[in-house]
Amino acid sequence: MTTAHDLAARFGPALDIRPESLGEAAQDFGHLVRAEPLGVLRPHSAAEIGDLLEFAGPRGIPVSARGGGHSMYGQGQAGGGIVLDLRALDRIGPVTDTQVTVQAGALWRDVLAATLAHGRTPPVLTDYLGAGVGGTLSAGGLGGAGHRHGLLADQVLELEVVTGSGEHHFCSPGREPELFHAVLAGLGQCAVIVAATLRLVPAPDRVRRYCLYYADLTRYLADQRRLAHEQRFTHLEGQARPVGEHGWQYMIEAVAPHTGLGPPDDGTLLDGLAHDPAALETEDLAYGEFAHRVDTDEEVLTTTGEWLCPHPWLNLLLPDGSAESVVRAVLADPAFADLRETGLVLLYPLLSDRLRAPFFRRPSGQVLYLLALLRTAPPDSPGTAAAMVAANRAAYELARTQGAVAYPVNALPLSDADWRDHYGDRWPALADAKRRHDPHLVLARGHGMRF
Repeated sequence: MTTAHDLAARFGPALDIRPESLGEAAQDFGHLVRAEPLGVLRPHSAAEIGDLLEFAGPRGIPVSARGGGHSMYGQGQAGGGIVLDLRALDRIGPVTDTQVTVQAGALWRDVLAATLAHGRTPPVLTDYLGAGVGGTLSAGGLGGAGHRHGLLADQVLELEVVTGSGEHHFCSPGREPELFHAVLAGLGQCAVIVAATLRLVPAPDRVRRYCLYYADLTRYLADQRRLAHEQRFTHLEGQARPVGEHGWQYMIEAVAPHTGLGPPDDGTLLDGLAHDPAALETEDLAYGEFAHRVDTDEEVLTTTGEWLCPHPWLNLLLPDGSAESVVRAVLADPAFADLRETGLVLLYPLLSDRLRAPFFRRPSGQVLYLLALLRTAPPDSPGTAAAMVAANRAAYELARTQGAVAYPVNALPLSDADWRDHYGDRWPALADAKRRHDPHLVLARGHGMRF
């Protein structure tokens, strides 16, 4: 059995085995699972990653890549193995009118800062810009422009990766496409992303943000469906918000850019919608200010300490036909009553044909809805956190019977049978890619897949 001292003898001071570093790598944003590695390697090049994987693979040493550290349930951890801390791989550029090359350890906020300096932006951004590029692309990446442009992973033109066998590759839709498509939304199973070349589009100077309120879920979902199809807005999200003792109201967040001719025409953009006009809220923002809208929330939660508490979050993708019944059932479930006090419920549409990454699983049908249940557990009550995870599982089982699938950025332990069900007819292709590119099965074991 390989020990920490064996690894230190092989990699020397490049491998960090200090207790404080191992403790940090044993945690993630979820703060629900702890798995301490033998060491932490902070590579500055693809060659260093390849060297590690060439050593780790034949010895069966687990290896996980970590950027922003925002996994929920140990997916980025490597108990008894090595964590690749990619934060030193944070180079961004060059930036052109149509693309930018970004290393995997860069954060989206830094990517946007670099591209906005040239008047450009990625077509889709995550709500939280503190996430790392590599992890987001490995999961797929969802954002408010997804109804137009698909996943963040769908904006990738080329990847630089190191496979589980330690091989260094550049791949794209026209160059090693099988590897390219296995990596994007592939949950890190086949390769470590070193860098990605992303598509860029012109960034607006300003945007108008509309908040449209609904008392009725049926009308809310109908308008979300309509707006997704009609493409009136560049950004389309929404929330369920508690009202009264037991009720819920629903808010569409819709954003339109300002053009050189002035602000958008409110009447045209809102024509025919069933929202409450008396409750309409609008504001005009600089595009960068809007993109950073979650920063204030992070600052507040960091100040209160909630940002470092356990986060038993659940993200589900619901088919159009059963979305309403699943949402009603989950929001009425006493196990999710805490959402009324401290949580956040996201509920917004996506179009299936815009989500192009082959290994990104989605429900059947053209329209689907993201239901995100974002909760915080008390830091000193592991029993409460465990009960929340159990409630996630029950909600997942309910939704799955209605044709839903998980967006696998969750506090949701999945068995081997669950993963096979999740991937369905794509499982053999993923298993084949895994065995080809990670023959020793050492990468990303934190997801719990068995091949």
